Amino acid sequence: MNRKSFISKLVVLTGLIAIISGLLLFYPQLETKIDATDETDITQLEDATLEEKLAIILDNSNLEGGVTGVSVLDATNGEQLFSRNADIRLHPASNMKILTAVSALETLGPNYRFTTEVLTEGRVSGKVLHGNIYVKGKGDPTLLQSDLEAFAKELKKQGIHKIKGDLVGDDTWYDDVRLSQDLNWSDEPFYTGAQVSALTMSPDDDYDAGTVIVEVRPSGKGKKAEVTVTPENNYISIENKTKMVANGEEKDISIERQHGNNTIVIEGEMPKDGSISRSWASVWEPTNYVINVFRQTLEEEGITFIGKSEDRFEATPSSAEVLVAKESMPLKELFIPFMKLSNNGHGETLVKEMGKVVGDEGSWDEGLTVMKDVLGELGLNVDTILLRDGSGMSHKNLIPAVELSELLYVIQEKDWFTSFQSVLPVAGHPERMIGGTLRNRMTDSPATKNAIAKTGSITGVSTLSGYVTTADGKEVIFSILINNFLGSSATIRSIEDSIVNVIADHEF
Repeated sequence: MNRKSFISKLVVLTGLIAIISGLLLFYPQLETKIDATDETDITQLEDATLEEKLAIILDNSNLEGGVTGVSVLDATNGEQLFSRNADIRLHPASNMKILTAVSALETLGPNYRFTTEVLTEGRVSGKVLHGNIYVKGKGDPTLLQSDLEAFAKELKKQGIHKIKGDLVGDDTWYDDVRLSQDLNWSDEPFYTGAQVSALTMSPDDDYDAGTVIVEVRPSGKGKKAEVTVTPENNYISIENKTKMVANGEEKDISIERQHGNNTIVIEGEMPKDGSISRSWASVWEPTNYVINVFRQTLEEEGITFIGKSEDRFEATPSSAEVLVAKESMPLKELFIPFMKLSNNGHGETLVKEMGKVVGDEGSWDEGLTVMKDVLGELGLNVDTILLRDGSGMSHKNLIPAVELSELLYVIQEKDWFTSFQSVLPVAGHPERMIGGTLRNRMTDSPATKNAIAKTGSITGVSTLSGYVTTADGKEVIFSILINNFLGSSATIRSIEDSIVNVIADHEF
């Protein structure tokens, strides 16, 4: 064995041993203990079949009492290379986003774009718009404050300096159900459980729609920490209960929006030499949020409302004309933050968008029906899956590992497959928008910059499904669904990583 090969094998074995509670692995066929420091034993493991290697990894006390489903396929012909509980329905967590992304690419296409429009049914006379301004949202999660500023500048360029009318938010492209049916109460105040509206906006270019960024930093003056909100608005109210403490003391800051309103409570201690605490808080009623920020933006641009002007929320009249509009980037680009960063809001928005485009109803029920139909047409056994949302936050979503792996197999023939493949996180790649949720996993291993896969994690659930190339060039598909574990999520993730590394290092 050459030195390079030996080091590669040693890396794999070290990972295997670390995930087993003891220092030893058992090789059942030889009925001898494998010592990672013994090159002879490494050779014995090298000569084992893939099934034998994966069986060793899965014989792990950390998996006892739970259920682990694993399906490994040859990507060229769909042949089953390994199966363990692969036909048992399990919770996919964010592996659900694979189903959502595939359905959206098949239904909407990789070049589909969301739009936001500013309209009026009024007329301009002497720099005064006599009529209402309507902001009609069509699901775009990429709307930023800078877009609202561009709208305001364009209105002024068109000769509108004053508005004698109301500012109206139109979110009727979707229904008014803001949260998916199984979302946990504890997730609702945070970006992971942000409300979905057809008219929404994001505070950043990760496009965390329906949220604001709250930052807490040491204050040079006063007894409380300094708090800032992005974007600046008067829709959110801050209740600052923080306390400044001496240099070197422990920082302990919590940031949480109250249920049912837009008061964000900030509590805890901030040392004078403390680092910034940052959190993405969801807003209550994103439509109102957009209109609040847009009115503020118009006024900052010098466009004033005259008379008794109100913020209202209703459908745009069919007679209204578009003054200015904005399109999102195409889906194949939006899918970078959606899949690589596992953006929950994008998943739920896509479900409603599919429902609207196909069934003319922007609802979860219609969108999930569309998804089920599409997945059935792609060959999945839809009688053995349960779809409850588009993000995987629901603990009621169910799919067997074999169905996920077979989906990853059949879509290779689609003309949009490269768009899908390119947005999967890349194992061990340090760049955030390439490695995504895998950038700190499987580093310095056979899977590094080789495996591409979607991660998933909710309480008691960890999942990983994707593609990897073996040491002798075979393209392999894998789906790993681990449910009902009680221990450390990090330990479970290391088991997943070891499975992928063993596949990557294997020679058939």
